[in-house]
This record gives sequence, C-alpha cells and structure tokens, in this order.
Amino acid sequence: MNGASPAALSTCSRRSPDFGHRAAAHVAAAVLSVPIHETTMHTLTIDDVLLKGKKVLVRVDFNVPMTPDMKVADDKRIIESLPTIRRILSQGASVILMSHLGRPKGRPNPEFSLKPVADYLATLMNHPVQFAKDCIGPEVHEMVRALKPGDILMLENLRYHPEEEANDENFAKELGSLGDVYVNDAFGTAHRAHASTEGITHFLRPAVAGYLMKKEIDYLTSAVSNPARPYLAILGGAKISGKIDVIHNLLPKIDALVIGGGMAFTFLRAQGLEIGDSIVEEEKLELAKDLLDQMRELHKRFILPVDCVIADRMENDAQRKVVPVSKIPSGWRGLDIGPETVKVINMEVRRAKTIVWNGPMGVFEMPNFANGTLEVARLLAEATKAGAKTIVGGGDSAAAVAKAGFETQISHVSTGGGASLEFLEGRTLPGLAALAIE
Repeated sequence: MNGASPAALSTCSRRSPDFGHRAAAHVAAAVLSVPIHETTMHTLTIDDVLLKGKKVLVRVDFNVPMTPDMKVADDKRIIESLPTIRRILSQGASVILMSHLGRPKGRPNPEFSLKPVADYLATLMNHPVQFAKDCIGPEVHEMVRALKPGDILMLENLRYHPEEEANDENFAKELGSLGDVYVNDAFGTAHRAHASTEGITHFLRPAVAGYLMKKEIDYLTSAVSNPARPYLAILGGAKISGKIDVIHNLLPKIDALVIGGGMAFTFLRAQGLEIGDSIVEEEKLELAKDLLDQMRELHKRFILPVDCVIADRMENDAQRKVVPVSKIPSGWRGLDIGPETVKVINMEVRRAKTIVWNGPMGVFEMPNFANGTLEVARLLAEATKAGAKTIVGGGDSAAAVAKAGFETQISHVSTGGGASLEFLEGRTLPGLAALAIE
C-alpha cells in the first residue's frame, strides 16, 4: 500500500434560584441505598431510583422509518427501548412514553402520528399500549390519572407543538406535570435542547438515564477516553466540513485514521492529484493540507483511497470502472472506494483493537456504489469476532451494517447519528447534561 500512490500516507444555569435545592430533595428521596451507576456526567439511571407506584415519564426516540402505508420499516430504536420499559414495569410502575416522529412542522399531521408505532410496540411486548391523541391537555392528564401499575401510555407526536423544538418553558413544565420520575432513553435526540429532553428536567426530578442512553454513553466514552490500542477511526461522508471537529478531537487519541467517501477527494486534491469531476470543497483545501501535516507531525497513520469506482454521471446505472485515484479522467467522478482500498483498510482493521466508524465510503444510496461501505461493515464484523471493540456511529453507517446483515456482529451500533457524531466531536450533549447530578 505504501508508495503505491501519494494518496496513502502510512506513517505519517438557566434554572430558577431554588431549583437546585428542590431537585436535590427529590433525588435524595428517590435514590436507593446502592452504588450509583455513573456515566461521564455523573448521572443516575433507572436502577438508582425507587419506581414502585410511580408514573414514569420516558423520553424515547421512536423517530423510526415508516412505509407509505404507515407501518414501521425499521424497529431498531424501538427494540433498543424495550429493556428500559420492561424494567420500569417490573418495578410496579406505569410508563408514559413520549417521542417525536418526522417533521410535522409544529402542527398535527396524520402522516406523522405515533399511533402505528404504539400499535407496533404493543405487538412487540405482547402488552396493551394506550394511546393519547395529544401530548398535553386535559384529556392527557385524565388518561395519566387513570393509569395503574403495569400500564403503558404513549403520547402523540411532541412535534405537533412548535414549543417542543423551541424548548418552551411552559410546554416543558406541562410535560413534566405528567410524571413522578423522568427518564431520558432517547440518545438520538440528546444533542438537541428541546422541551422534552432539556427543559423538562427543570420541572421534573429525579431525571435519570435509561438503559439505552447509558449503553450509548458507555461505549462512546470508552472509544474516546480509554481505548484499547491500536485505535483506528474510519470516517466517511460527502464533505470534510461535516467531520472537521471529529477529526480534531480524535487526532490526539487515535493511532490511525482512514478517510473515505466524498470527503477523501478534498484531501487527494490537497496532495496535488487531479480528481476529475469528483466532489471537492475548494475552500477546505488549506485545512486538508494542515490536517495532513498534523498527522505527519503526530506520527499517525493516515490512509486515503488508493483506487476508486468512478462513473461518468451521478446515476446508479451510469458507466463505471475502477481506476487508481491518480488516474481519474476529466468528466468522471469518484463514487466509491475500490477493491485495493478495501484491502488497505482491511490491513488497518486487522491490527486494531478499537475501531470507530462514522460515515459511508461512497454514494451508499446507489447499489452500484455501495460495495465499499458494505465491505467496511463486513471487516468490522470480522474484527469484532477476533476480539476488537467496534463502534458504529449511527446514520448511513448503521444502515450499511444492517443492510449487510452484521448488526448483531458489531460491539455497538449507535441509534443516534447526529448525537454520536457530536459526542465524538467532544461536544456536550444537552439531553445528557440535563441529567447531571448537581
């Protein structure tokens, strides 16, 4: 791989004044006399609070793909929420579930109703799930008052109200009035400061993490704080601008970095290669050069594609061929990594003990340019079997793992693309920070 192409560089507080005291009192009253389960921000989990007889308000992320006839198309996020729901029920509590679905733009829209999701959940759990036609208001309060231990109630789409995304204080307060305990198990929304993820914690305590939230944070923290080495990061996607902060945050920690997808062509261009009509961010060329220099100075292995699948137009049925990255003709564009690049990545994957992957290696939406992404999914499954810790950061990468049939063969596949990306960038997630013990 080294020397085959210049493309491969192998070594180179908002709360009211008395809120803190009220929250502390609620937490003290609810915490069991057991060791606290901690995440990076010292949060409690559902294992640390008394739930018997309580009405437990749970923020889940049931923003799942739906078919045109309103059926659940991908139930991963629902499945991942089940341990938390079952734990609450087993403690003699009732469960009130709230979520958003799609982008209804702040008004009711049957296309985005959570009723089909409630019905699907009832089938999964073999347990009745009541459904409220709104998430606030007198009728909802009446349904909540009537709940008995062991009951499940799902509220209608939070985003039918613009106050949800605006993190409106009154809306958050009304949501908080529905429960005795707040549980956030919606990692996929943890990077958003919305009423149901951040604002509500000002009014309802204890506010704790569910099992999915804890699992996500534990895995991602292990990847950035104390990884087994060698530590490999594989980053893809269309543009370098979407991964700048991730690269900067991971550079001091990783031993090797693989770059694929459209963003690779900006790095290739920065090395002086002609890339035909491939995507390039001209305004990021200097940044790419700086990152290349940093990798050399830090003695990190930095791997770019050595070959790619090119096409004469951006269409699945376009004429295509495999060429070295140094020989992309004018009028053609790179849409996937090539077989030699897969071999190079395989060498890095086989030596790594911790691997984080975020972003596709090509135009994954088109089957003829999805092979590189699917091959990376296969390599990570093999690495997991060999003992490596593998973490896939949601989004298209998670979709590729599922499409390739390796979802259960990866150490952890995140349910939150944007949230996992921001965590890897080193940012504070508002939905997690709101659970912190003061």
